[in-house]
Amino acid sequence: MLGVATASSSTSAVLTAGIAGLAAGAFSMAVGEYVSVSSQRDSEREDIAIEERSLAANPDAELEELATIYQSRGLDVELSMQVARQLHDHDAVAAHARDELGIDHEALANPGQAALASALAFSVGAFVPILATLITTGRAGSYLIVIFSLVALGVSGAIGAYVGGGHKLKAAARVLLGGSVAMAATAFIGHLIGSTI
Repeated sequence: MLGVATASSSTSAVLTAGIAGLAAGAFSMAVGEYVSVSSQRDSEREDIAIEERSLAANPDAELEELATIYQSRGLDVELSMQVARQLHDHDAVAAHARDELGIDHEALANPGQAALASALAFSVGAFVPILATLITTGRAGSYLIVIFSLVALGVSGAIGAYVGGGHKLKAAARVLLGGSVAMAATAFIGHLIGSTI
């Protein structure tokens, strides 16, 4: 939107670019996330299937392997074998998937949920400059797009750090810096194209 705004004074062109960008970006993010998570889930399912075959072919060796994992985590030999045997008898596939592969086979990633979350997150962020364009007209719109976008970037960086337990100011500064560079490059390209067309 900023590139179009620096190339043209038409508010409708800027708004069209924003809405088209929101739709294209949301669909692109959703499809990319769906494909990525589907591949991850397929890989996890195949790992579980391999483990099931190993359990069927050699259950004693798999039991020993599980006990060894628990020993590496600090249990003594006798206790590790007792824990391994109980978990093995309860649900061997679940125990091996969780402790050997790091997979919770009851809670594999959901590609549909991941795609929807990604599309919604992108849409919320992409609506910020659209809102700025709806509020004002003319050249002031470019400045408002920058201000609204930078505030949104800083807030989203800080929220991400808060959720992840990181340093909020550092995260906000990183996102602000990256966003500023991207907006400056977009505005520069829009200016060059606008002055040559």
